[in-house]
Amino acid sequence: MDITLEALHINDTKSLFEFELENRTFFEEMVPSRGDDYYNFEVFKSRHQALLDEQAQASSYFYLIKNNNGSILGRMNVIDIDETRKTGHVGYRVGQRFIGKGIASKALKLLLDAASEMGLKTIQAKTTTNNKASQIVLEKNGFTLIATRNEEFEFAGQRVQFLHYVWSDLK
Repeated sequence: MDITLEALHINDTKSLFEFELENRTFFEEMVPSRGDDYYNFEVFKSRHQALLDEQAQASSYFYLIKNNNGSILGRMNVIDIDETRKTGHVGYRVGQRFIGKGIASKALKLLLDAASEMGLKTIQAKTTTNNKASQIVLEKNGFTLIATRNEEFEFAGQRVQFLHYVWSDLK
Protein backbone atom coordinates (compact mmCIF):
# COMPACT_ATOMS: atom_id res chain seq x y z
CA MET A 1 0.00 0.00 0.00
CA ASP A 2 1.37 3.39 -0.98
CA ILE A 3 1.17 6.00 1.74
CA THR A 4 2.05 9.64 2.23
CA LEU A 5 2.99 11.60 5.30
CA GLU A 6 1.19 14.95 5.20
CA ALA A 7 1.57 17.84 7.59
CA LEU A 8 -1.49 18.38 9.78
CA HIS A 9 -3.82 21.00 8.30
CA ILE A 10 -6.97 22.79 9.43
CA ASN A 11 -8.90 21.03 6.65
CA ASP A 12 -8.21 17.69 8.36
CA THR A 13 -10.17 18.54 11.50
CA LYS A 14 -13.39 16.65 10.76
CA SER A 15 -11.81 13.57 9.18
CA LEU A 16 -9.21 13.34 11.97
CA PHE A 17 -11.95 13.61 14.60
CA GLU A 18 -13.82 10.75 12.90
CA PHE A 19 -10.61 8.69 12.74
CA GLU A 20 -10.00 9.23 16.47
CA LEU A 21 -13.60 8.33 17.34
CA GLU A 22 -13.49 5.18 15.23
CA ASN A 23 -10.26 4.01 16.86
CA ARG A 24 -10.78 5.22 20.43
CA THR A 25 -11.25 1.82 22.06
CA PHE A 26 -8.39 0.29 20.09
CA PHE A 27 -5.96 3.11 20.95
CA GLU A 28 -6.91 3.04 24.62
CA GLU A 29 -5.80 -0.61 24.76
CA MET A 30 -2.23 0.58 24.05
CA VAL A 31 -1.95 4.12 25.44
CA PRO A 32 -3.74 6.05 28.19
CA SER A 33 -7.03 7.66 27.22
CA ARG A 34 -7.04 11.26 26.10
CA GLY A 35 -10.18 11.70 28.19
CA ASP A 36 -13.84 12.03 27.31
CA ASP A 37 -13.52 15.76 26.52
CA TYR A 38 -11.19 14.94 23.62
CA TYR A 39 -14.11 13.26 21.86
CA ASN A 40 -16.32 16.35 22.03
CA PHE A 41 -16.00 17.98 18.59
CA GLU A 42 -15.76 21.55 19.93
CA VAL A 43 -12.97 20.57 22.33
CA PHE A 44 -11.27 18.56 19.58
CA LYS A 45 -11.34 21.57 17.23
CA SER A 46 -9.71 23.71 19.89
CA ARG A 47 -6.99 21.14 20.55
CA HIS A 48 -6.46 20.69 16.81
CA GLN A 49 -5.91 24.42 16.43
CA ALA A 50 -3.43 24.38 19.31
CA LEU A 51 -1.43 21.68 17.50
CA LEU A 52 -1.46 23.74 14.31
CA ASP A 53 -0.19 26.76 16.26
CA GLU A 54 2.58 24.66 17.81
CA GLN A 55 3.49 23.34 14.36
CA ALA A 56 3.63 26.88 12.95
CA GLN A 57 6.23 27.72 15.61
CA ALA A 58 8.28 24.63 14.56
CA SER A 59 8.36 23.35 18.14
CA SER A 60 6.56 20.19 16.98
CA TYR A 61 5.58 18.56 13.71
CA PHE A 62 2.29 16.75 13.31
CA TYR A 63 1.59 14.46 10.37
CA LEU A 64 -1.20 12.33 9.07
CA ILE A 65 -0.50 9.03 7.38
CA LYS A 66 -2.78 8.85 4.35
CA ASN A 67 -3.43 6.45 1.50
CA ASN A 68 -3.73 7.37 -2.19
CA ASN A 69 -7.40 8.28 -1.68
CA GLY A 70 -6.53 10.76 1.07
CA SER A 71 -8.04 8.62 3.84
CA ILE A 72 -6.34 8.85 7.22
CA LEU A 73 -4.59 5.62 8.21
CA GLY A 74 -2.71 6.97 11.21
CA ARG A 75 -0.76 9.79 12.80
CA MET A 76 2.91 10.52 13.38
CA ASN A 77 4.26 13.36 15.50
CA VAL A 78 7.64 14.77 16.41
CA ILE A 79 7.40 16.75 19.64
CA ASP A 80 9.66 18.32 22.26
CA ILE A 81 12.03 19.57 19.59
CA ASP A 82 15.28 20.97 20.94
CA GLU A 83 16.82 23.08 18.18
CA THR A 84 20.13 23.41 20.00
CA ARG A 85 20.61 19.67 20.42
CA LYS A 86 18.77 18.91 17.14
CA THR A 87 16.58 16.33 18.86
CA GLY A 88 12.91 15.45 19.00
CA HIS A 89 10.62 12.66 20.21
CA VAL A 90 8.51 10.64 17.79
CA GLY A 91 5.14 9.07 18.47
CA TYR A 92 2.70 7.34 16.15
CA ARG A 93 -0.54 5.45 15.96
CA VAL A 94 -2.18 3.52 13.14
CA GLY A 95 -5.90 2.82 12.94
CA GLN A 96 -7.08 -0.67 13.85
CA ARG A 97 -8.18 -1.54 10.29
CA PHE A 98 -4.68 -0.81 9.01
CA ILE A 99 -2.40 -2.61 11.47
CA GLY A 100 -0.19 -5.43 10.27
CA LYS A 101 0.27 -3.89 6.82
CA GLY A 102 3.64 -2.21 7.42
CA ILE A 103 2.11 1.27 7.48
CA ALA A 104 3.81 2.46 10.67
CA SER A 105 7.20 1.23 9.39
CA LYS A 106 6.76 2.95 6.03
CA ALA A 107 5.59 6.18 7.63
CA LEU A 108 8.46 6.22 10.10
CA LYS A 109 10.92 5.70 7.23
CA LEU A 110 9.38 8.69 5.42
CA LEU A 111 9.72 10.77 8.57
CA LEU A 112 13.35 9.76 9.11
CA ASP A 113 14.14 10.55 5.47
CA ALA A 114 12.85 14.08 6.14
CA ALA A 115 14.55 14.49 9.54
CA SER A 116 17.37 16.66 8.21
CA GLU A 117 14.80 19.03 6.63
CA MET A 118 13.36 19.42 10.14
CA GLY A 119 16.86 20.14 11.44
CA LEU A 120 16.94 16.91 13.46
CA LYS A 121 19.94 14.64 13.94
CA THR A 122 18.59 12.51 16.79
CA ILE A 123 15.08 11.23 17.38
CA GLN A 124 13.97 9.52 20.55
CA ALA A 125 11.01 7.21 21.06
CA LYS A 126 9.48 5.20 23.85
CA THR A 127 7.09 2.32 23.97
CA THR A 128 6.06 -0.26 26.52
CA THR A 129 7.41 -3.76 27.06
CA ASN A 130 4.10 -5.25 25.92
CA ASN A 131 3.93 -3.31 22.64
CA LYS A 132 5.96 -5.71 20.48
CA ALA A 133 4.64 -4.22 17.23
CA SER A 134 5.99 -0.79 18.10
CA GLN A 135 9.35 -2.28 19.12
CA ILE A 136 9.58 -3.99 15.71
CA VAL A 137 8.69 -0.76 13.87
CA LEU A 138 11.38 1.18 15.72
CA GLU A 139 14.10 -1.44 15.34
CA LYS A 140 13.28 -2.02 11.66
CA ASN A 141 13.91 1.71 11.10
CA GLY A 142 17.29 1.79 12.81
CA PHE A 143 16.31 2.80 16.34
CA THR A 144 18.44 1.35 19.13
CA LEU A 145 17.09 0.34 22.53
CA ILE A 146 19.04 2.44 25.02
CA ALA A 147 17.21 1.90 28.31
CA THR A 148 14.46 0.06 30.09
CA ARG A 149 12.86 1.98 32.88
CA ASN A 150 13.06 0.15 36.22
CA GLU A 151 9.63 1.27 37.37
CA GLU A 152 6.74 -0.98 36.44
CA PHE A 153 3.19 0.25 36.15
CA GLU A 154 -0.12 -1.37 35.42
CA PHE A 155 -1.74 -0.65 32.11
CA ALA A 156 -4.66 -2.54 30.56
CA GLY A 157 -4.33 -5.26 33.18
CA GLN A 158 -0.62 -5.88 32.58
CA ARG A 159 2.54 -4.89 34.43
CA VAL A 160 4.71 -3.00 31.92
CA GLN A 161 7.81 -0.83 31.74
CA PHE A 162 8.87 1.88 29.33
CA LEU A 163 11.51 1.10 26.73
CA HIS A 164 13.55 4.06 25.46
CA TYR A 165 14.91 4.09 21.90
CA VAL A 166 17.08 6.47 19.89
CA TRP A 167 17.81 7.00 16.19
CA SER A 168 20.69 9.11 15.05
CA ASP A 169 21.81 10.61 11.77
CA LEU A 170 25.10 12.03 12.95
CA LYS A 171 27.18 12.21 9.80
